[in-house]
Amino acid sequence: MDFFNQEVELKSDVGMDYRQLQNYLKAGNWKEADMETYRVMLAVAKREIAGDLDVKSIDNFPCADFRTIDQLWVKYSDGKFGFSVQKRIYQGLGGTRNYDQKIWYAWADKVVWKTASSWLYTKRFYPIMNFTYDIKAPEGHLPTPRIYQHWASTMWFEEAAKGLSLFSRIETCKL
Repeated sequence: MDFFNQEVELKSDVGMDYRQLQNYLKAGNWKEADMETYRVMLAVAKREIAGDLDVKSIDNFPCADFRTIDQLWVKYSDGKFGFSVQKRIYQGLGGTRNYDQKIWYAWADKVVWKTASSWLYTKRFYPIMNFTYDIKAPEGHLPTPRIYQHWASTMWFEEAAKGLSLFSRIETCKL
């Protein structure tokens, strides 16, 4: 039996309930699933007030919870979306934990978080407006980067560092 036909065990090291995320993903409600992913990740990391994950909270995010979230995205998108999909694409371009602007931008182009002229989200405007919440979106497009961006941040290298920490944590958790 292949992965897409197996049920995802909704494990959590902190008692998080992932049934709502599962329901959104199962129904193909990608935007709601993205918002729920944001909500549960902040709750798991106890960062609701901060509104984003910092490098420390990413590096300490419970693997069981990360795995559950990722497996739900991968399963219900038939392997098209999920953090592990984003990491695979990034590494396929030669990406490592060390920031390389050329690779980071190539990755952002590939998952269509960036166009030739601009990023799809900015810190000054509500970030979800320009994303494609559809199964037809490019591979790795979802979930969006909202989880590690802060509305007040204007430092792209800081956001890239958080993204690289996320990929490193995915590697550590063996996703």
